[in-house]
Amino acid sequence: METKFTVRRAGPGDGDVLGEIHAAAWEAAYAPFFEAGFAADGIASRRTRWHARLAAQDSTILLAEGDGRPMAMSVFRPSSTTPGLAEILSFYSHPDSWGTGVAAGLMAGTLRHLRGDGFARAHLWTLRDTPQSRRFYTKAGFAESGATRAYDFGDGKPLTQVEYERDC
Repeated sequence: METKFTVRRAGPGDGDVLGEIHAAAWEAAYAPFFEAGFAADGIASRRTRWHARLAAQDSTILLAEGDGRPMAMSVFRPSSTTPGLAEILSFYSHPDSWGTGVAAGLMAGTLRHLRGDGFARAHLWTLRDTPQSRRFYTKAGFAESGATRAYDFGDGKPLTQVEYERDC
């Protein structure tokens, strides 16, 4: 049976759920790039930071749900570096949901929201050395812009990110 996914705006009570999705996905995809202690601290931090992010209301946070449970999240707002573009700041799905189609459903919902907010184009950054995320963004219609940047997650050892863009 095919799972139907719904996309909704995250609310004040969703901090723990957002934290679980972010921590689990970050642990699976990013933790291997860091020393064990730094990775463990990063995972713990991602579990607890979402209540404050929701309260700040400085970006739009969406949740995708399937089978009655939250499975993926996206965060976006106007780009701080490229006027007129939206920037997808975070896009994570829980590893238990990888391969279910929830990420594609969330991306479609994210792009709908961006169009509704008046954006014609969006960009995002992802680690150069994460082929799974790069394949996903390409499949979702994003193309590399050619821009790269060094990004320091806080351990003093910057990793290379690549920029992707697409029309909304």
